[in-house]
Amino acid sequence: MDILLLGSGGREDALAWRLRQSPSCGRLLAAPGNPGIARWAECVAADPCDRAAVVELAQSNGIDLVVVGPEAPLVAGVSDALRDAGFAVFGPSAAAAQLEGSKGFTKDLCRENGIPTAGYIRVERMDDGLAALEGFGLPVVVKADGLAAGKGVTVAMTREEAEDAIRAADDGPLVIEEFLDGEEASLFALVDGETAVPLASAQDHKRVGEGDTGPNTGGMGAYAPAPVLTAALQTRAMDEIVRPTAQALAMAGTPFSGVLYAGLMLTSEGPKLIEYNVRFGDPECEAIMPLIEGDFAELLKAVATGKLSEIDCPTLSPKHSMTVIVAARGYPGTPASGGAIRAIEAAEQVEGVTVFHAGTAIGDDGLVAKGGRVLAVTAVADSFANARARAYRAVDQIDFSDGFYRRDIGWRELERAS
Repeated sequence: MDILLLGSGGREDALAWRLRQSPSCGRLLAAPGNPGIARWAECVAADPCDRAAVVELAQSNGIDLVVVGPEAPLVAGVSDALRDAGFAVFGPSAAAAQLEGSKGFTKDLCRENGIPTAGYIRVERMDDGLAALEGFGLPVVVKADGLAAGKGVTVAMTREEAEDAIRAADDGPLVIEEFLDGEEASLFALVDGETAVPLASAQDHKRVGEGDTGPNTGGMGAYAPAPVLTAALQTRAMDEIVRPTAQALAMAGTPFSGVLYAGLMLTSEGPKLIEYNVRFGDPECEAIMPLIEGDFAELLKAVATGKLSEIDCPTLSPKHSMTVIVAARGYPGTPASGGAIRAIEAAEQVEGVTVFHAGTAIGDDGLVAKGGRVLAVTAVADSFANARARAYRAVDQIDFSDGFYRRDIGWRELERAS
């Protein structure tokens, strides 16, 4: 089948890499793509959020399946326009994408359907948010209601931090919620209407600094699977969180189709939903893709065409994977751009390593940085410790003077193993 992949980040590079390995994948186009994606796909200059342009691109190339990578085109209704034009699309409608597009929407859905999550209040104005703080203890969580590229969350340890986060929203809608105590894990499930099956688990590292310090980012690294999300806890999360969500959306006439990424807090009372994403996580996707076995393109096509219940459940390799993000100096603030990147080939000489491009471009003298998170160095091995060692061995081969990375990705697993 001929496939169109929308997006230009590290997630899309990993998706393109995995799709290219699928026996059923014929021609693979990416819009707009990046220099890494160009290794696996034909890159086409098109705005993935431009509904008319994407539909025309799919029509003119006889596309059989469209895979939407990032959240912005989903919230913008690109998948709706494609479905209206008769295309099979892996990715939810704009109505179902509200699960990520509006945190308040998701919290209300949880409350109405008995889905375990943190207590919360929705507010529309700064003054209301400041007043609402009186009902919460510390720490308290302040979230921008809309899309924020993984960075619109403040875990405030003091009242002053919480007030600053509310004021920074500048009268935009917010969700203020209780702080959940426990360990975070990510569960990825394939959903086709009311059918939902688990795909993979992962853990990521959001804070920019080692020791989980500093501001939140889009993610500084991840590993898969997440051993802390045991089989029993995963079953509970599917039965108590993911499947009730799918059923609620189907009952509302807005069935979900695609991958549902549940950010979970594993509390003493069991798993609780932190928030949903309606696409693969980044950098979790880079860690997960090397573990998925079988024909990945056929799996996504089954979801897109309403046939998930008719195929075998997806299977994962028993191996372990870890991704280390190399970011540009200044991230997550204003990142340095244009810095030369060399020796990626040397990094990929390390056994089990693939380097995915998250924010790169071709400059006058070769590959340069273009974005905050620049590279996603992913390693696979038979054990977590070996995957971690390979990832850092590969990172050390890369010549990128403007880059930095955390040296403690996977520290929780190291502690558990010691």
